[in-house]
Amino acid sequence: MSDFPRFRTFLILGAPGSGKGTQGKVLGSIPRFHHLACGDVFRSLDTRTALGQQFVEFSSRGELVPDDLTVQLWRANIKQRADGHVFKPEIDFLVLDGIPRNVEQAKYMEKDIEVLKVFHLSCPDRTELARRLRKRALKDNRFDDASESVIQQRFATYEAETKPILDYYSGDRIVDIDASQPPAKVLYDILGSIMTLEAWHDLEKMKI
Repeated sequence: MSDFPRFRTFLILGAPGSGKGTQGKVLGSIPRFHHLACGDVFRSLDTRTALGQQFVEFSSRGELVPDDLTVQLWRANIKQRADGHVFKPEIDFLVLDGIPRNVEQAKYMEKDIEVLKVFHLSCPDRTELARRLRKRALKDNRFDDASESVIQQRFATYEAETKPILDYYSGDRIVDIDASQPPAKVLYDILGSIMTLEAWHDLEKMKI
C-alpha cells in the first residue's frame, strides 16, 4: 500500500439497522466517492489465493476471521481497485462501512487511511432499529435473522466491539447524525458536513 499516501477516508458507523449500507451505497454513487463495505471484500474474495485459503480455513469452521487477516484481505481488495482505476486515490474519497469493525482493526488500518470524518448514525431507539432489521430479514428471506435473540445479539456485539471505535477517533472527527430521520435527510447531513472540509474545497479546485 506504499504506492499511495494514506487514503482520504470517511467512516460510516452505527448499530445494526441504522442505515450504514444504504448511506454508503448512495455516497458511492456520487462521483469522487468510492464505497467499500466489508461484505464486498469477503464476497469478491478469490479463494485460490493464499489469503483466500486462510479465509476459508476460518469461515469453514464457522469462526470469525482474525483482525489482521481481515485487514490484509481489505488491503488486497482496495489495491486491486486502485490498480484497475476503479478507485482513484488521488481524486476519490474512500467511504467505508463495516470496516474497521473494532479498535484493533482501526489500529491496523492507521497507516492506510486518513480518517477525515466518522459519521455516527445514532438511533437510541433500539425498538425502531429492531423493526428495521426484522423487516429487512423477512424481505431477504433470512427468517433466522428476524428472531429477537439474533437481533439482540447483534446489538450487544456492536456495543462491545464496534462502538468503542468512536473513542479511538474521538474529537471533532466524530459527527453524530440522527439515523431515525428519512434516509435523504441523513444523506443531506453527511454531505453538509463533508462540504465544510478543506479536503473537499481542495478537490473542488482540481480540474477533473
